[in-house]
Amino acid sequence: MAMVQKLAPLLPAEFTAEPRVHLDRHEYQVLIQDQSHVRRLVAAVEIVSPTNKGRPENRSAFVTKCAGLLRQGVCVSILDLVTTRTFNLYEDLLTLLMRPDPTFTVSPPSIYAVTCRCRKVGSERQCENWAYPLVIGEPLPILPVWLSDELSVPLELETSYEETCRVLRIP
Repeated sequence: MAMVQKLAPLLPAEFTAEPRVHLDRHEYQVLIQDQSHVRRLVAAVEIVSPTNKGRPENRSAFVTKCAGLLRQGVCVSILDLVTTRTFNLYEDLLTLLMRPDPTFTVSPPSIYAVTCRCRKVGSERQCENWAYPLVIGEPLPILPVWLSDELSVPLELETSYEETCRVLRIP
């Protein structure tokens, strides 16, 4: 919810952000929709859970969902703070999409934040990525969340994290 509170004032009037939690599937998301186009989904922030990184079928389901969103032209941001499992779902997503990203080529980190978007440029489909390895104790990055080909808003992960800790009284 802290992400939604940080994003809401930055969004143009025709866009809305809402949290989505599916506890049975261990899914945590923030969805951004364009209300002027009948609630068209334009961006999704996917927060990785330990279950997402657990079994191979869970990893595959998460990656397939993200790839499907990208193919529909939805901007996808992934926040992976799970330290108990070392899989990198972003690398799995790139493999599925057959797209390289030199950011993580040598040794993919197990915790990271990334935004991906795929869009048409002329007759070609172009994918762009903003990827950041995370380091425990270091501030979280600011990710771009693309609402259209030309318009993005900043997702300030550190301030969202700090607000969540404050509300939950986590020192």
